[in-house]
Amino acid sequence: MKIEFDKFDFVACSAFKGGDGAFEVKTAGDKDNKIMYGRLRKGCSIGMHRHEGTAEIIYVVSGEGVMSVEGGEEILRPGDVHYCPEGSAHSFRNDREEPLEFFAVVPTLKG
Repeated sequence: MKIEFDKFDFVACSAFKGGDGAFEVKTAGDKDNKIMYGRLRKGCSIGMHRHEGTAEIIYVVSGEGVMSVEGGEEILRPGDVHYCPEGSAHSFRNDREEPLEFFAVVPTLKG
């Protein structure tokens, strides 16, 4: 199935997961996967949250972001991938002038 995110409008989610500012997102998917194209402008973040029953894969398209993970921080740049396994927690923020854009997949894990 082809997903043409360029034909979707961003939806602003204020204080997403307790973060600052707005997480702008285009969302597609089904009962098994949530597929997102996200954007964080300068000073915006997605708050710390734990993935219970899910995992998350994030691919940075443009900009630079700081991923806080249990035990530290990771700087993510275009082409970098962050994986948050089930049971782990993370948050994501943009401290730069340029918008941070990324692609994310949240699969529903089945046991």
